[in-house]
Amino acid sequence: MSIVVSIPGVDKTNWWIEQLQGLLPAWTIRSFHDPGDVEAVTYAVVWKPKTGAFLPFPNLKAIVSLGAGIDHVLADTKLPRQIPIIRTVGTDLTQRMREYVALHVLRHHRDMPTISANQRERRWKQLVVPPATNRTVGVMGLGNLGSAAASTLSALGFETLGWSRTKRDIEGITTFTGEAGFSAFVGRCEILVCLLPLTDATTGILDGRLFTRLPRGASVINAGRGQHLVEDDLLAALDSGQLSHATLDVFHVEPLPSEHPFWTHPHITVTPHIASLIDAPTGSRIVAANLERFEREGSVPDLADAERGY
Repeated sequence: MSIVVSIPGVDKTNWWIEQLQGLLPAWTIRSFHDPGDVEAVTYAVVWKPKTGAFLPFPNLKAIVSLGAGIDHVLADTKLPRQIPIIRTVGTDLTQRMREYVALHVLRHHRDMPTISANQRERRWKQLVVPPATNRTVGVMGLGNLGSAAASTLSALGFETLGWSRTKRDIEGITTFTGEAGFSAFVGRCEILVCLLPLTDATTGILDGRLFTRLPRGASVINAGRGQHLVEDDLLAALDSGQLSHATLDVFHVEPLPSEHPFWTHPHITVTPHIASLIDAPTGSRIVAANLERFEREGSVPDLADAERGY
């Protein structure tokens, strides 16, 4: 079997090739830039592939997305739609998202941005905030990452709500479903966390209309995709005081351009797409296990649904 790997950055690509080759010694593993015999290539392991990247390989059995989302693969307008797409998820990635969401929800809950600003001004001001049991946090998207993050927040004592396209029952979480439940969900979220997959239906969902439905002074955390957010609407909501703060891990353009107003806005925290960052030693074990199982059985539990978009 032959695998080609494509990840932005030559060093990262080589890192993944080295890790995968150690786990799959009987397989041939090369980069997209030096694939060898293209007809022998049966699997592609990718993150943000270029348009038409898969066309040279006529015998692909599956594409592996190096992440839980597959939107970066579906963005290829020349993608052969019959090829299965395998998501990369696992306990390490889920744990990282749990940590990120808990960290930043607690930062918003305890008003750490204001405390940090006061420190810079050498201002001693004790802020009184309610206990977590009197704070409502909502998680949009209840897949593997979202449900784990919501359960973590509930364990910390927050009143935790969850919203998803289809009905989900999660212990300790009050869940809402579809359009019918959306308004009731949003209207109660003092801190809103977006972990949705990116689809046509969720693109631009974090917009001015949503922000006005949140309680005044609410905060937003987006660790889903940059395209979920309407950037100008966020800036307007922050400047008007409708929102108090936003933590953003994902952006329309990555890396975030140095001249972008998010970098210097006093009510925005920027993190460089690190919420559930996958590394080669961890991710390669997941990828190798999935490829071996797919080669043996023709399917894996982490197979994506391209029609749904996740």
